[in-house]
Amino acid sequence: MGKTAILFPGQGAQTSGMGKDFYERFEEAKEVFEAAEAATGLDLKELCFTENERLDRTEYTQIAMITTELAIWKAVQKRLPAADVTAGLSLGEYAALAVSDVMDLSDVFRIVRKRGIYMQNAYPSGGAMTAVLGLNGEVVDTACEKAGAETALPVSVANYNCPGQIVITGAKEAVERAAALCGEAGAKRCIPLNVSGPFHSALLKEASEQLGKELADVEIRDPKIPYVTNVTAEPVVGADGIRNLLARQICSPVRWQQSVERMIADGADHFIEIGPGKTLTGFLKRINKEVKAYNIQTIEDLDQFPEV
Repeated sequence: MGKTAILFPGQGAQTSGMGKDFYERFEEAKEVFEAAEAATGLDLKELCFTENERLDRTEYTQIAMITTELAIWKAVQKRLPAADVTAGLSLGEYAALAVSDVMDLSDVFRIVRKRGIYMQNAYPSGGAMTAVLGLNGEVVDTACEKAGAETALPVSVANYNCPGQIVITGAKEAVERAAALCGEAGAKRCIPLNVSGPFHSALLKEASEQLGKELADVEIRDPKIPYVTNVTAEPVVGADGIRNLLARQICSPVRWQQSVERMIADGADHFIEIGPGKTLTGFLKRINKEVKAYNIQTIEDLDQFPEV
């Protein structure tokens, strides 16, 4: 067996009831919820376990997701192969940081809570995101550049998720023009996303700067386990530059496909997604069918996890 990579999903996979079964069975999961509540002053159990409108609001979604992911991880880590590398998509990168012991858990929760608030409040009017299916990154990049030049408005790639699935982001008019150009270039579909704003675009520069100021006073340690950052798709093994990478992440593309390809090139052949949904497991199957991909979002998933 090669290396094991632990992955954490981002915003959008949230669902009411997430993490409840782990909270009720495992003391380790309960302790994570208690720590998140102490750090933020929020009732995370009510937010995650019950039907409520706040769960889909960015300022609450992010802290709810990261709490759930880390609660599940703490409950299952001793029952899984040891992690050789870790990564998370967008918000999920903060769970990877916690696994790598880059920050104290209380700082992770505090910073993620601030991140959600800053991103919620920084949404400019007229922002949009669209998923482009069936084109490669170079073609989509070219469409964004052309649309930006034609409209004099920002538009760029937000996520390189997997072959045939790229998300674009920016000003609504520019995103719509870029999507039209992608259609002309042969895209199978261009699907507008129901989001509150243009994630991972230059329009969120203010949120990036605000987060950078928050991170200035946080203790950052060398990762105990390498983690692969969204911004560069490269492994991070030292503390230098982590603050800058996290601030930049808000307004930079998420290079997820490239991140997975880098982990595979470095020897990872077992990938375990921890948290709600199966988004990353689905991406993995399209990036490389040869590696093993698993997801754990319920106790049933854990009970069925194979010996590897």
